[in-house]
Amino acid sequence: MTSFSRYLPFVAAMALVVVASNILVQFPMQGQIGGLSLADLLTWGAFTYPFSFLVTDLANRRYGPAVARRIVFVGFMTAVVCSILVPPFLFRHGLIEFETAADRLVRIAAASGAAFLSAQLLDVTVFNRLRRQSWWRAPIVGTLVGSVFDTMVFFTVAFSAAFAFTGPNDSFALETAPLMGVFHVEAMRWVSWALGDLSVKLIIAVVALIPYRLLAARWSQPALAV
Repeated sequence: MTSFSRYLPFVAAMALVVVASNILVQFPMQGQIGGLSLADLLTWGAFTYPFSFLVTDLANRRYGPAVARRIVFVGFMTAVVCSILVPPFLFRHGLIEFETAADRLVRIAAASGAAFLSAQLLDVTVFNRLRRQSWWRAPIVGTLVGSVFDTMVFFTVAFSAAFAFTGPNDSFALETAPLMGVFHVEAMRWVSWALGDLSVKLIIAVVALIPYRLLAARWSQPALAV
């Protein structure tokens, strides 16, 4: 088996998670919980993207940081291309209700790419420094640090008016509403989305320790970096 074919499941999983997240982040959750409007708080992408850190950490655990970085780069390139091509395909086949303008897709892809590379490489570095400590410390600390950085970069580049030079703004995201849908302070919706997204990421980071532990237990001796 060639080295690339061994890494292919990780690359495919990474691309799948990021492509799905780039599509789902354009869909605010609909519904009410008491006086809380979920559309002011969350997009569906918040529930899928955190699993990219699980993929990176498992690759790091199995093959070491050098290979984990290669998987991040290959997964990143695949995901950015698919993030531009897949949404129009889904719209043409009636799988999503609205067509995203091409320049808006480019902005989402650019935001995702910048956030993805910086956060995932940071996760690899933190994980590698802590890998010899308790089994849970490297994945949880790496994921938490990466998640905070990823959220800040992605939502700022994708939705902030300050980055309008990267593509058109999303008018709904720039409208003001109660912060996180419950506080009296008014804030742009994308700020609440970022805080809601980060909250979900932190929860999923803890939940993801379960599959991480089960899969990592099969690799009691991590492979050396190549």
